[in-house]
This record gives sequence, C-alpha cells and structure tokens, in this order.
Amino acid sequence: MSSAEEKKANRLIKEKSPYLLQHAYNPVNWYPWGEEAFERALEEDKPIFLSIGYSTCHWCHVMEKDSFEDQEAADLINEHFVPIKVDREERPDLDQKYMLACQALTGQGGWPLTVFLTPDKKPFYAATFIPKKARYGMNGLMEILPKLSEFWKNDRQRVIKAGDELVAAFKQAGKPDQTVGFEESIDLPGEEILEKAAGHLKASYDREYGGFGRAPKFPAAHQLIYLLRRAKSSGDEEAGKMAVDTLRAIYRGGIFDQLGFGMHRYSVDEKWLVPHFEKMLYDQAITALAALEAYRLTDDEEMSEFARKIFTYVLKDLASPEGAFYSAEDADTEGKEGIFYSWRPEEFKEVLGDKRGAIAARYYGVTERGNFEEGSSVLHRNFDDETFAAAEELSAEQLAKFLEEVRQELLDARNRRERPFRDDKILTSWNGLIIAALARGAKILNEPEYLTAAERAANFVAEHMVSSEGMLMRRYRDGEAAIPAFLDDYANLTWGYIEIYRAGNEQRYFEEAERLTREMLKLFKADNGMLRYSTHDDGPEGYSPEAEANDAATPSGLSVAVMNLLQMGRMLGEESFTKQAAKLIKGQNDNLERYPTGFTYLLTALNYTLKAGEDLSYCTSDGDCGWE
Repeated sequence: MSSAEEKKANRLIKEKSPYLLQHAYNPVNWYPWGEEAFERALEEDKPIFLSIGYSTCHWCHVMEKDSFEDQEAADLINEHFVPIKVDREERPDLDQKYMLACQALTGQGGWPLTVFLTPDKKPFYAATFIPKKARYGMNGLMEILPKLSEFWKNDRQRVIKAGDELVAAFKQAGKPDQTVGFEESIDLPGEEILEKAAGHLKASYDREYGGFGRAPKFPAAHQLIYLLRRAKSSGDEEAGKMAVDTLRAIYRGGIFDQLGFGMHRYSVDEKWLVPHFEKMLYDQAITALAALEAYRLTDDEEMSEFARKIFTYVLKDLASPEGAFYSAEDADTEGKEGIFYSWRPEEFKEVLGDKRGAIAARYYGVTERGNFEEGSSVLHRNFDDETFAAAEELSAEQLAKFLEEVRQELLDARNRRERPFRDDKILTSWNGLIIAALARGAKILNEPEYLTAAERAANFVAEHMVSSEGMLMRRYRDGEAAIPAFLDDYANLTWGYIEIYRAGNEQRYFEEAERLTREMLKLFKADNGMLRYSTHDDGPEGYSPEAEANDAATPSGLSVAVMNLLQMGRMLGEESFTKQAAKLIKGQNDNLERYPTGFTYLLTALNYTLKAGEDLSYCTSDGDCGWE
C-alpha cells in the first residue's frame, strides 16, 4: 500500500486539477472553491484560509511539505478556519482578485498566495509563502493562525471594516479613465506614447547581458515583440537590436534548455544563466513568436533556429495524443529544484568518455566549481559556434556533427533520470497562444507540420472544450471540459484562428475567429463599453472587475482582444470592431501615459492601427500590419 493510500483523502480527491490532486492527501481539510465551503464558514462562524497556487510552483511545493503535510499545522488550520485550495491556472479570475488584495496589503505578490477571507469572500489579511515557523525574518504560520483567529473572534467589526475597505480599494485599481475613453472627439494616443515606451525600455536595458532591469529577469517576450514592431514600422534600429540581442542571450543561456530545448520560466540572475526551472506552455509560445519576429526583421538564422527548437520541445514533450497541448513541466524532481537539468564534469565524461566529455563540458560551461547548487552546472553557451570551432581546431561541419551527437547522448542519459512532473491539463488560453505561434511559424519558416499541429489543437478545442450549450470552456482534463472561459481564452484562441487562416487560407478558421469575436463582445462587454475579464460573479459581493490591460507573463487578454478587433475589423470591413478597439485603447490613456512599458502589447496594437491609418500598403490583405 502506498503512502498516499494509507492517508485519508480530503475533498480534493474528486477534482480534476493536478494541483488540487497534489493536495488531496494532505491532513488539511481542504475544500475546492464553491458554496459548500462558504456555507460551512457561515455555519461555524469561521474565516476562510484560501491558498492559491499551481502544480509546477516550487514554493507551493515547499509550503505543502512545510505546513500542509504537517499534522500540527493542519490541525491548527482545520480548527480555526475553513481551508480552500484554488488552482490559479483554472481560476485566474480569483487569482487576479485576491492577488490585488495581497499587493495592496504587502506591496508584493507571488505564489503560493495565502489570503484570509470573511465568509462573504472579503479579504482581510494576505501573504505569499509563509513558513510553518518564523524564520528568515518572516512570521510563521503557527504564530499567524492563532492571532488571526483571535482577531476574528474578538475584534469582528474591525475585520469586517478592513475587508470592506480593501474590496472598495481594489475594485478601483487599474480602472480605465472613463472620462475620456468613450468620447468620439478624443484622439487615440499618438506616436509620442510609442516613442516614450521605447525610450523607457532603452533606459532600463541591460547593455551587457540583455533584458531589462535587474535580476530576476523574465523573458518578457511581448516587450521584445513591441520593440521589433517599432523597429519595423519606424526604422528604430536600436530598438530592434536590443530585442535581438536579448533573444540571443536567452537562447544561449541556461534559461533555455540546451539539451531538450524549451524555455524555463525566468532567470534568477542577470546573466540568463540559472533559471527557475519550470517550463510553461505560454512561455514557449510567446518566446517563439518573438524569435519569429526577430527572424523576419533580420534574417538572422539563429532566431529561426531558436523558434524551431522551441517548437521541437513543444511537439515532443507537451503535445497530447489528441493534438492539444499540456500546460507545464515542474521545476522539481526528487524534492529538489533543477537536478534533472544540471550536470557535473564527471557525468559528462561518464556518458561521453574523457576527451569528448571534456570538449562538451567546455562548450556547455560545465566546470568543477559549478554554477549551480552543490558544484553542479546549468548548461549554457558563452560564445558562438564559430569561435568555439576555431578554439578546438574543428571545422564548422565537424563541430555541428559533434554537438548533435553529444546532445543526443546527453539527452538520452538525462531521460533515464526521474523526469519532472507534467501538468497535463489543457487550457484554452494557453493553447490559443501556441496555436498562434505554430501557425505563424508554419508561414514564416515554411514548415507545414507546424500548421498541421496548430490545426489539430484548434480542432481539439472546438470538439472537446465547448459545453453542450455551445459555450467555450477554460479547462479540459481526463475527459471533462469545465469552467466557463475567460476573456483571455476567447482572445488567445481567436488569435490562434487568425494565424491559422493566414497560414493556410482555410475559410472556416476565419469564420470561427469572427464568431468568437462577436461572442466575446456579447459576453464580456460592460455597460460602459469596456471589457470584463470574467462572466463569473463568485468573488466578493459587487466585485466584477474590468479586464486589466497591463501585461504579465503573457500579453493581457484585453490587449490581445484589441489587436484581434483591429485585424478582424480590417479584414471584414467591420467599422464597429475598429471603433470598439479604439475605445478600449482610449480607456487606457492614463495608464499608458503613467507606465507605458507595462502595456507593450496594447501599444503593439496601437502601433498597428496608427501605421495602418497612415499607409494601408503597410498592411497585407489579410490584415497583418507587422510583416510586409
């Protein structure tokens, strides 16, 4: 009998989410988000202990082992609170709402997200990772829980007041400027805001290692796409060079898996060397799109190679047998982060022999000292192949043959290690992004297999992720489609359909893009003309936030929707679409002025419409104003 079977399962055992199932044998008496939990909270007069995370989150694993698998901590949670677990990837609406509360209270965010709620879902205390006991200058769960329980029992009005004030505050957070957004006489932002965003990115650009700001560094590929579009449309060579040099540094760095390919989530250092090792489907899609943009701008074959290798990883390791794409791979194996991906010189020599192993170690930066934990190294490339070939007295052809042979041998050896956990749920939004990337790759790289893969995934969503009532759903796993889709699901899937149509000229995909666009407006357009993120209304009472336009790890759903509306409006000759897109951009005037680099995909859409307005020959007949 396994250790899991010896333990008693909690309510999460009936869920489909891999993240919730990871917690199904915790001694914490977890509930999934739903009325049962809130009814119990009311009946027992207890606050909610809400924990939000995702299956491939390293610190979520740490908090589970530290506290949620610990009987002492679980007993304290169960006694004084009603605990709820939420998969942020299934319910991004809840994550967005309560992350705003955490940021308002603490000035920071992240996962696991820990929020304490009143039974009517209003937050009154929030944090991210909390250790079981106080350490690293952090309060511990064993100290926080009794204090919050006492606070709830003996100072109830203060708790309620705090929750009311917090909900009122974050309901206003990020709202667009409604005084100007819908006046026909108000102009769109102009070229000056596009220049301002580019200038801010140039000011924060790391000229030594690429990327923006200090460590940790995220790929932020939507910012790179913006710079590449600016380079194309305005002749800003510096913007294009910054983007290409950043992509090259990422491609050669440890943030890119040099053996199995694919992007890790972010780099913990400024050199793109040591990553946070989880691999997310959306990072593959957006980075591939940026590499394709760079290739079209520069004809740099290294950028083409970068995109192809990302697609190789996605098609090999994230594709389901039915053709859709899984969500992610974990950072951890054997209870540690990164050991699947890191190497020591003696391991190279064991696999490749002394001479070949030494050459390969030099190429991939594997040293006795190491650059990672316990003397191990993350593989990376500090120089181009031409320089290395000359140093090793090899021809370009000899080096290429050698590198492919040793890569395959090392990969075969690595595959005998314990593999990271793969989250096999299928999300409409993330599939939309990879569909768009694959279809664009098919067109730009002349690779029909990419278009076939994009079409298979799109057909899977259409056949398996629509309810019996015809509504698009967010998540599919284990034969079940569930959770009504959010704005980014509609927007990203529409983007995917548009790219399939451009690559293959099959009319049904264009018709589906049009249908989804109209359905999106019907479902998410608010009375004031803005877009809501969600049709769900199960957050704090009266709180139905408008969609955020600022980008996060991916372009915001609102920004993608704006780009879709502009392109569909052009292709259909549908003025109502282009007017709606203009209203949405105008509604963000103040945000764009205050912090333009936080809205680069919306600015990419603005760049599109400004250039299309100036010179229609800049756009192709299929509405693409980014390439020709």
